Amino acid sequence: MTELTHPLATVPRDELVARAEADPLRPRFHFVSPAGWLNDPNGVSQWNGTYHLFYQYNPEGAFHHRIQWGHATSTDLVSWTDQPVALEPSAGPDADGCWSGVLVNDGGTPTLVYSGRLDERELPCVAVGSSDLLSWTKLPENPVIAAPPAGVDITAYRDHCVWREGSKWRQLVGSGIRGRGGTAFLYESEDLRSWDYIGPLFIGDASQGDPADTDWTGTMWECVDMFRAGGGSLGSTTGLSADADPDVLVFSAWNDGDTRHPLYWTGRYSGDSFAPKALHRLDYGGRFFYAPQSFEDESGRRIMFGWMQEGRSDAAMVEAGWSGVMSLPRVSTLADDGTLVFAPVPEVAKLRRDHVSVPGRVLVGAGVPVETGVRGKQLDLELDVQLAPGAVLRLGVLGSSDGAGADAGAGADAGVEPGRPSAEETVIELSCDAEIHHAGSLRLDRTRSSLDPDVDVEDKSGPLPMPDGRVRLRVLVDRSAVEIFANGKPLTARVYPTLGGERVTLSAAEGTVRLLTFDAWTMADIQGGARTLFP
Repeated sequence: MTELTHPLATVPRDELVARAEADPLRPRFHFVSPAGWLNDPNGVSQWNGTYHLFYQYNPEGAFHHRIQWGHATSTDLVSWTDQPVALEPSAGPDADGCWSGVLVNDGGTPTLVYSGRLDERELPCVAVGSSDLLSWTKLPENPVIAAPPAGVDITAYRDHCVWREGSKWRQLVGSGIRGRGGTAFLYESEDLRSWDYIGPLFIGDASQGDPADTDWTGTMWECVDMFRAGGGSLGSTTGLSADADPDVLVFSAWNDGDTRHPLYWTGRYSGDSFAPKALHRLDYGGRFFYAPQSFEDESGRRIMFGWMQEGRSDAAMVEAGWSGVMSLPRVSTLADDGTLVFAPVPEVAKLRRDHVSVPGRVLVGAGVPVETGVRGKQLDLELDVQLAPGAVLRLGVLGSSDGAGADAGAGADAGVEPGRPSAEETVIELSCDAEIHHAGSLRLDRTRSSLDPDVDVEDKSGPLPMPDGRVRLRVLVDRSAVEIFANGKPLTARVYPTLGGERVTLSAAEGTVRLLTFDAWTMADIQGGARTLFP
């Protein structure tokens, strides 16, 4: 059994909150916990008009230990109110942690299905809530599934996707079969309490591809999430044509404790199985948009959140007093090519302030970067550009002057390693294929994003549809959190500038780029005043 108090839990709670709030790298318009540790989004939903965001939470400090369910509510998906902890470990099957799960509506009763952790294994548990979703009672019969499927050598077993299909409930539990690959086990129930095992929905093949590949499916699938693209009920195939909107199976590839990246299969769920058609990357930032969970809101939108992991050392997180950022909620829609495209929910625009319109112009390769006149650490940038074949556009954000900066963040005292740049800049790069003018790539260059030698600066990139070289680019910068959407393809990451840079520049590294429009806003904070560290 996990120790009740972690050796690192030495900072008083009030001091932990103050330390977290004082960190200049802490995002201000993304949701973060009051302090301590945050990871997976859980139970994301809208209930009687109010949005609910539950999340994996440790209020003791910025480390993973005896996880609870944090809880926040919103009326607009932008401003969030902290609520009391929904679930916390107690004697029984979740004594070591209340791990990830979902919220369902059981005939008007809010019900959580989650993974209870005890003695280094997880099993499905259920809790029922009050009408306001602020008070929760665990079922005495937990765990509601006593063990993983018998006779199957599994790599892990946790996380849930639950839906109503006809007169019965169905549930997926993320897992993996040793020697084969990731999977999701399918169960069925009449009451959410007694479950019958059906079988594996679909089994991946971990022998396919290189484990270093950005689309390797892993040895276990965490945080499975299945829905029908474009709306509609899972399992209903009556009248569906061959080209009907596909079903989508989202999962986060995991391997022996290593969180890899989110992926999704498109295909068709029917009966007791999922017939895959194609595998896709969900976010080009890989682990920086991990464990995504989605829901359909009351207006019919498919809205998704993901966990933006840290890219700095464990010691830096503990010192800062906080870890983990929730992505902005994003709307998922289906593109003409059958893949998912994403955009931040329109409500995010409520935070925009101080609009700047940058004049259109033509940028020619190898030119000096253009100062846009836009500055800030909290920005929303929208560009419409057209690249000639072979052209490369570079958009720099959080740029500093050489060796200069104010309001230095974590790592500023670490010194600069010999050979490392003395200035900082994070660069979003668009490239248009020289031969195929409707294709290109999106890349995030973090090699000069920080003078701190201990932060993650791995290259992040992916292919981009680019009809006639045209790209509509949206970039949201929130201190250490960066979310990029290029023609609907997302790339999410973390950066850790130490010099307090605010410059935004544009340049064409190669070829010719037409800047058609460029609008910029600073973004307001969403949290005001001191926050309460629950419980």
